[in-house]
Amino acid sequence: DGIPMLILTGGVRTDSGRRYQVHQMDLHQFMKGLTKATFHVTRHEDIVPTIFRAYDIATGGEPGPVFVEIPLNLQAFPGEIPELPAYSRPAETRLGHETEIADAAALLAAATHPALFVGWGARDAYPQVGAIAERLQAPVSTTLQGLSSFPANHPLHAGFGFGPAAVPAAQAAFKHCDCLLAVGTRFAEIATGSYGAKVPENLIHIDINPQVFNANYPAKVAIAGDARQALEALLVALDAAAPPREPNQALIELIRREKAAYRESWYAHRSDGKVNPARFFDELRRQASDTAITVLDDGNHTFLAAELFPVHGIKSVILPTDFNCMGYAVPAAVGAKFANPDVPVNVIVGDGAFAMSCMEILTAVRNGLGIVYYVFHDGELSQIAQFQQLPYNRKTCTELGEFDLEGVAAATGAAFVDLPEDAALASAIGQAGALAAAGRPVIVDVRIDYSKPTAFTAGAGKTTFLRLPLAQKARILGRALGRRILG
Repeated sequence: DGIPMLILTGGVRTDSGRRYQVHQMDLHQFMKGLTKATFHVTRHEDIVPTIFRAYDIATGGEPGPVFVEIPLNLQAFPGEIPELPAYSRPAETRLGHETEIADAAALLAAATHPALFVGWGARDAYPQVGAIAERLQAPVSTTLQGLSSFPANHPLHAGFGFGPAAVPAAQAAFKHCDCLLAVGTRFAEIATGSYGAKVPENLIHIDINPQVFNANYPAKVAIAGDARQALEALLVALDAAAPPREPNQALIELIRREKAAYRESWYAHRSDGKVNPARFFDELRRQASDTAITVLDDGNHTFLAAELFPVHGIKSVILPTDFNCMGYAVPAAVGAKFANPDVPVNVIVGDGAFAMSCMEILTAVRNGLGIVYYVFHDGELSQIAQFQQLPYNRKTCTELGEFDLEGVAAATGAAFVDLPEDAALASAIGQAGALAAAGRPVIVDVRIDYSKPTAFTAGAGKTTFLRLPLAQKARILGRALGRRILG
């Protein structure tokens, strides 16, 4: 997920000469597939240099976790070291790629319908992304993780995704794209709607990790480096290649109209006494500041937020992607609040994901962290349940049953707010915000209506189906037809 982590852990003693110590295992083999690097310190004089090295790896290139094991005997007993080294930050790498930058500028300048697709790797390059989009009058869509890399209130913001699983505004804005500038994205499964997105021949791919190039889509131009540096150089090259384009009012109006129509489709959906997702996100957007941090988990709520919550603040949304680890949001919000004590933190989490880590709210209570946990409560693992329902007409191992969220609040010391239907939206969200502002964690029981599938769920499901062998398509269609006829 591009999150730098320095993981310092103890380890079994290395001076005992014994095997089968308590907790003894090969931690490095275990952590190898989960981290950028692992280190096992065996001497006192190596502790500080190893931590410096681990920090540089964690924060350099594509950020990620680094694991350092320091055995118990090195921590418990003193040792002599020649000197205490000082930290020196690595020099910033020069971008280079002059030829590739010029080629990219030429492709963009010649394109009739250029577009931008930005991910988490573009989060520190918003001024440059915005300048290029405005210069080219090009629509901008984001990956799931890149939701806060480009603001939704910009007139050229088209939404989440750009293929068959994208929101309608992005599908319409990217329909005739003949040159795509992709920044800070791996073109992974979720970002592409199960690889259903069609990428034009003229793909310009910028990423700090060269391993992502040509992994799923071939790039005409690939530029390995920091997104901000690359886009600054690209802006200079564009200045030399062609003048800025006149505002494309037709494109801007298309995006506005498609966004409004999609929202209206959600308003028109009957929620039968539950909370309509679009109306929930409307009210949350109305009451939350643009700088508030939103933490998402993994589930149906993730895609509802991606499609229906307009993100205005840069770097204001964090969530797990690619690994899609349920249970992320509750503890992640604690970390976000510790790091940003003066910024409101709101969590959107499904009841299944919430159940996995909700006791971590004890940490928030103990430290007086005012976090609002909006728990989308429907009694199912609904993202999986929806994928099960169409081909099988049943739900297997995805029904959770009743979950007493008020009981969780009482057990942890958090405040509790009930949100059973649309009529309570303004008061419940306002009450939760006030309690959090006073330093108290809040659990909001949102009785959400999940009956309308997101564009992502419908589009990714269709893409997956179309990719199946003919025999499997016939089998699934036959079963569906049989159920319709026989009931």
